[in-house]
Amino acid sequence: MLTIRESAVAGTFYPGQPRQLETNVRALLDAIDASQLATCPKALIVPHAGYIYSGPTAAVAYASLIKNAAAVKRVVLLGPVHRVPVRGLALPGVDAFQTPLGTIELDREAISNISTLPQVVVSSAAHHLEHSLEVQLPFLQTVLDDFTLVPLAVGDASIEQVAEIIEKLWGGPETLIVISSDLSHFHSYRSAQQIDSETVASILDLRTLENHEQACGATPVNGLLRVARKRGLRPQLLDLCNSGDTAGDKNRVVGYASIAWQEAIHD
Repeated sequence: MLTIRESAVAGTFYPGQPRQLETNVRALLDAIDASQLATCPKALIVPHAGYIYSGPTAAVAYASLIKNAAAVKRVVLLGPVHRVPVRGLALPGVDAFQTPLGTIELDREAISNISTLPQVVVSSAAHHLEHSLEVQLPFLQTVLDDFTLVPLAVGDASIEQVAEIIEKLWGGPETLIVISSDLSHFHSYRSAQQIDSETVASILDLRTLENHEQACGATPVNGLLRVARKRGLRPQLLDLCNSGDTAGDKNRVVGYASIAWQEAIHD
């Protein structure tokens, strides 16, 4: 029998009923004009707030997968911890994750390949109520065919430790890397626009982020940036906004960006 990490934020961050959730996600995806999107991204940076806030921005990232969805068989998903601190990068110690749209089995072989690394730990507590990974799953379940998952809750870890895991799980076209991160938190609308524009410029220039005030997922973002510089990945900004543009007021906003990364094409 599979041990399952059940959904923790269904009904709050996104609809809790399967039909309503599927309708919501498909509507967000259908609203995207895919003609200008990156094709066959190797990696994505995607926000992780409630769907009424960041869903449209997340949908842009996931819409970029649609043309090549059949090729993706494994998703390596890294997101920051918000509730339970952890040292290193935490695996959940279960066999599968569940959302109202169904169950996603974890990639046992991939997990075995990284479980001996000193920065990798097992913490069911770190995953139990964590939303940064979970909110990505209904989009992945809607866009992709059958796939397995490697979910890593990122806590106190170095850039080198994160980059080592991304490299070890890099694989080929069958593997997609997803970094879950929002941008600045709780600034005024105009201040957030300036801060987030500077943060995105740093990411597009492959410059390491200085702190978690720029992005709550700065640690996994910086790990991806390290790998991107080494491998010559090309980033494309797909969308940038904040909660003041969607369902929030403009006094205290949270920033969101979706960025796609494509591997360099060698002749």
